[in-house]
Amino acid sequence: MIGTFLIALCVALDLAGSILVPIASAIVVATIFGPLERRLTAHKIPSWVLATAVVLGFFILLQLSAILLSDAIINWIKHANDFSATLQNKLRIFEGSMDALRNLQKALGSKDAGLSFSIAPLFQMSAAFLTPTLAELLIFFSTLFFYLVGREEMQRHLVLAFSSRENRLRTLKIINEVEENLSRYFATVTAINAVVGTLTGIGTWLLGFSNPLLFGALAFACNYIPYIGPAFVVVVLLSVGIVTLPTLGASLWAPLLYVGMTTLEGNLITPKIVGRRLTLNPFAILLGLTFWAFLWGPIGAFLSVPFLIIGLAIRDHVVVDETPELPA
Repeated sequence: MIGTFLIALCVALDLAGSILVPIASAIVVATIFGPLERRLTAHKIPSWVLATAVVLGFFILLQLSAILLSDAIINWIKHANDFSATLQNKLRIFEGSMDALRNLQKALGSKDAGLSFSIAPLFQMSAAFLTPTLAELLIFFSTLFFYLVGREEMQRHLVLAFSSRENRLRTLKIINEVEENLSRYFATVTAINAVVGTLTGIGTWLLGFSNPLLFGALAFACNYIPYIGPAFVVVVLLSVGIVTLPTLGASLWAPLLYVGMTTLEGNLITPKIVGRRLTLNPFAILLGLTFWAFLWGPIGAFLSVPFLIIGLAIRDHVVVDETPELPA
């Protein structure tokens, strides 16, 4: 029965993704602003003020991102054939390996497809995959506004739904801990990502990349997604470097410097700043990232870490530690 329920739950999450993804994203974002809303409420500032400011802020951020990305993507699609030819010429150094692969394919009876690149379909597929629909944006902004406005009342009803005082107190502790942990985590990660994005933009400008502001913003946004985000930035930096820089060796500098910077940040800086309490197990992050990215795509990958933080907070207060003490 448990296995059947889990399978049915995964199918339901997949089928209802277009509705659940913006709702879950809005609730996570609103939860991040929970401690700030409590402080503003203590100073007699209505909750709708913060809700309006947050919605307007995200709307402006969305517009700026669209303006920044649209010109670059349109320009890349227009020159996709030139980029493909340049990329193919730069990669002729690997012709020996490709010839060996072709000979192996011929020996196995496969057709020789040759070495060819087509970048335009890749850009078009990526833009269609990453761009939310108008209905999803409407659901996201509506949920974000009304959740922030009615957050305190909904939490009160949730706490009062339990009959015993112990369960009510435990629920209240879980809610407060989730809000504090998410706020602390995202505030820290946002500051670190801003430094990573700034250094990436400066580095690409010094190396001669066109539009370094775009690469800085890309590094800032993608660093919220563990593993997949930095890997995507490395691929983008390498591809653009091969196309725009004069030599293949020069194109390796940007991805190598970015890998070194993110490795230092992910293994030393972020764990030390975030602290042991919010330092998550890498294997658990990988499993959650794989599962939610498979179900909900890039937004699911972004939500995987918040879901893991929420799950750990619930486990700490619900699951009783029954580990037996070792004899002296």
